[in-house]
Amino acid sequence: MSDAIDIENLRPIERRVLDMHRDGMEIDEIATRFNRSPEFVERLIGWTDIPRRGSTRDRYLTPRQRRVLDLRNEGESHGEIAARFKKTERYIRQVEGLAHFKEGQRLLSGG
Repeated sequence: MSDAIDIENLRPIERRVLDMHRDGMEIDEIATRFNRSPEFVERLIGWTDIPRRGSTRDRYLTPRQRRVLDLRNEGESHGEIAARFKKTERYIRQVEGLAHFKEGQRLLSGG
C-alpha cells in the first residue's frame, strides 16, 4: 500500500477501508464490518494504488441523471424514459430536475 495515494480521488468506502487498515485493523475484521469477503477488501486496498483521473467531485451527475438528460436531449418524452427505466414519469422529472440543478450549481461555483 503506497503512502502517496491521493485521498481526494478515492471513493468513501476506499478511504474508510484504508483508514481502518492503517490503524492496524485486521483484513478479516474490516471485511466483517463491511459485510464483504477478505479477498474483496484485499483487492480494494490494492486498487487504491492505481492512479485515477479526477476526483469523485468531478463526477457530479449520477449515471442515471446523465442518461435521463441524454435521452431528453434526443427527444424522448418523460413517459418513454419512465417506461424504459420502469419508473413513474414523476420520478423521471425529479431526476431530470436534480440533474439540471446540479449542473447549475457547478456552473455557479466555477466548476
